[in-house]
Amino acid sequence: MEDITSKFSHLYKVISSSSFLNKEALGGEIPFFITAYDAKQEVEVKDSIKLLKNKLETSGVSVLELNLYDIVCDILEEKGGMDRMFSIELTRDKGKFLSALQSTLNIHQILMPKIKELIDKSPSKVYFLTGIGMVFPFIRSHNILNNLQNIAKDSPTVTFFPGNYNGHSLNLFGLLTDDNYYRAFNIDLIEPK
Repeated sequence: MEDITSKFSHLYKVISSSSFLNKEALGGEIPFFITAYDAKQEVEVKDSIKLLKNKLETSGVSVLELNLYDIVCDILEEKGGMDRMFSIELTRDKGKFLSALQSTLNIHQILMPKIKELIDKSPSKVYFLTGIGMVFPFIRSHNILNNLQNIAKDSPTVTFFPGNYNGHSLNLFGLLTDDNYYRAFNIDLIEPK
């Protein structure tokens, strides 16, 4: 397993650098970055994200964490509450429940506008996208990443991904490979400047 302390020390050095914050050397690409980690280290990574945010903010780098799980829970509360979803889950088969959940969280009409609202309310120097594993399978990471490009382009976005990223495709939990190509840099391979 990866040394999380070293990983997050590296992330701090890269993210706090002026070249990263000024989106230099991207070659016209969008400022999207992915850092992958072993899903077995989720608790340690979650704690390390909190420490990284605090350290960056102490250094004057404002961070907006977009935790998909928390955002989804907020939307479900606004749309009738979690109890309503639990009752639907008890009375419908898995396929119909998944459809009802995805409809309530419609990515284009509900989820992305909610994320845009959060970004507009809290302009930050860096966005962290977290909670990807917690919302699988009803929200797929490729849908979020593809749609986020349109609304999170003013500041670099760092996605914390539980699985593997080879620079082209994502492998959730090290088990589920998708065939989508991601226009994102592997931040773990970037040398701090």
